[in-house]
Amino acid sequence: MDFTEAYSDRCSAVGLAAREGNVEILKELINRGYSIDVPDNRRWLPIHEAAAHNSSECLKLLIDAAPAEDYIHSRTFEGLCALHLSACHGSVECLRVLLEAGADLNNVTTESATTPLFLAVENRHAEVVNFLLQHGANVEGSHSWSGWNSLHQASFQGSTEIMQMLLEKGASKDCHDDFGITPLFVAAQYGQLESLRLLLSHGADVNCQAKDRATPLLIAAQEGHLDCVKLLLSAGADPNLYCNEDNWQLPIHAAAEMGHAKILELLIPITDRICDKGEGKVSPVYSALYGGDGECLEMLLKQGFSPDAQECLDFSCRSPMCMIFQKQYYQFVDVLLKYGITLRGINLAHCLCHKKFALFCRFLRLGCSLPLGEELTDFIHYSSAVQKEYKEWLPYLLLAGFNPVNFMCRFW
Repeated sequence: MDFTEAYSDRCSAVGLAAREGNVEILKELINRGYSIDVPDNRRWLPIHEAAAHNSSECLKLLIDAAPAEDYIHSRTFEGLCALHLSACHGSVECLRVLLEAGADLNNVTTESATTPLFLAVENRHAEVVNFLLQHGANVEGSHSWSGWNSLHQASFQGSTEIMQMLLEKGASKDCHDDFGITPLFVAAQYGQLESLRLLLSHGADVNCQAKDRATPLLIAAQEGHLDCVKLLLSAGADPNLYCNEDNWQLPIHAAAEMGHAKILELLIPITDRICDKGEGKVSPVYSALYGGDGECLEMLLKQGFSPDAQECLDFSCRSPMCMIFQKQYYQFVDVLLKYGITLRGINLAHCLCHKKFALFCRFLRLGCSLPLGEELTDFIHYSSAVQKEYKEWLPYLLLAGFNPVNFMCRFW
């Protein structure tokens, strides 16, 4: 059974009158003794119909005729009371009637722990939000099982008028949900510039970090919100604050991977270059390659980031050229060559692994070093898989000075 769709054949006469806001018919039905607590397929009672359809007069009739005091707290299958439905549908007058009858202003839904205040915010009913706040709605605390609250929701929607109301009533500008996400982070993530501006003007922490250490600047860079990035930087966002547990991820990596060139252009001059070749770090060159964005890759290299970046264990790559083979983005080979990458023996091994024989020969002509040590072991392993195609690569390898004795192993 669908608990969200109203089936016409399951609604009582009293429920239908309340749904249509027909006060006279509802009054007559009640006077004739018709039950006011017959549910439909959603377990909606007539009081829910009246609340959802903004009929305060019908609500009054139903409350006066209620068989028990807890009638106003009756819940649908989705755990909604009449107060929740009035908040959803923006009826201040219905809310007033329900509150006067004893409805709990901070009652939460049983399914998602959502308050009437949150529902009013979610549906952008500023007048209802103001009414609820004036009558004591709890502006603090979570309004969902994950701890996402009304200020989070308003920030997500860009509802700055509502945000201002909440902040003036004491909502914490740096409140966070169960994942450490603040309203400022939400605004940055969804590109809500005015929400961001308002929160910053109230002193929200521009360098707040979620539980995974992500920052508003990182998420704005990742999502491509250029104006948000500019605003965050002007407010003191730190582009060198590490955003993951391994202490290497920065906003520059997010911009490079996602192909946001204009944001990358902003971040390059203000990002510490230790990320380029520092031990345990990851060059944003890897990020650009991983995301397959040639413009960002070339921008980084042109601005001095090295094509010979450090070995990257996070991506299981010994060099940026290794990532090209891993992702099979061969169109970027020329870009790395243009900026002077050092060709290594492992690159020859990858050519054989992917049967890129023309590229194999080209690397040799460009002076690629022959595989030695650990690289030699990998090379012999990969070469054994292409023995049948030996004419396409072996003569060129031998002419380059490779010792054929190296092939005297069990693989061959």
